[in-house]
Amino acid sequence: MTVATALTPAQGERIQKTALISGGAKGIGRELGLRLGQQGWAVALCYRKSRAEAEATALAIEDKGGRALAVHADVSTPEVCAALVRQVLDWQGRIDAFIHCAGPYHRVDVLDETPAGWREMFAGNLDSFFYLARLVAPVMVKQQAGRIVAFSMANADRLMAQTQLTAHYLAKVGVLGLVRSLAKALAKDKITVNAVSPGFVDSGSVDEAELAGLVKTIPAGRIGSVDDAVNAVLYLLSDGAAYVTGTSLHVSGGWGI
Repeated sequence: MTVATALTPAQGERIQKTALISGGAKGIGRELGLRLGQQGWAVALCYRKSRAEAEATALAIEDKGGRALAVHADVSTPEVCAALVRQVLDWQGRIDAFIHCAGPYHRVDVLDETPAGWREMFAGNLDSFFYLARLVAPVMVKQQAGRIVAFSMANADRLMAQTQLTAHYLAKVGVLGLVRSLAKALAKDKITVNAVSPGFVDSGSVDEAELAGLVKTIPAGRIGSVDDAVNAVLYLLSDGAAYVTGTSLHVSGGWGI
């Protein structure tokens, strides 16, 4: 097993790298946690409703050779985010990567959207990213190293009309803006901040029949897999991406460009 390690400047000792994955119980976040566990990372994942899935994911990470911590946390609340980050630091003492996979999704006509639905999309997708990024950034600055990756949407950089998922879409546009601001602010501290922007990925959040009907809109001729998205994140976490920051990596088979 290859163990992910980081060198501590003060002691020259190698210690286990630690990732915080928000929304890591299912789908892309789960598979990412498993892949990092296989590489020997310690993985802290948080969940809002999926306790059984989160605990099963944590056990699977440990079975693959990593360490795991599953924490119940509604990351749309700043106080909960602060408690989550404290718990991860108490557990491992560092955070080398923060991957923001949390993000509710709903499809509703813009004229039928409610204030509560609008707030839920922004709180879960954009606010939560800000709350956690502002907390992990000082940790990474102290370490003089770190990776932050958030999930946006393949056509979010085009500012298109999206009448059926307006709130979700605009929250993902905001994620891109925040990624670029953080990337510029943190580059001097050897911290990269990037977005992965998927198109249609079969992660379990969209009905399979609906996905099948969307294939004809994708130039590559297929729906993306969870592995497609995870491989993009792993690249951004790798040493090979040390000079890549502020970008949006499309994982869409040509859709949305």
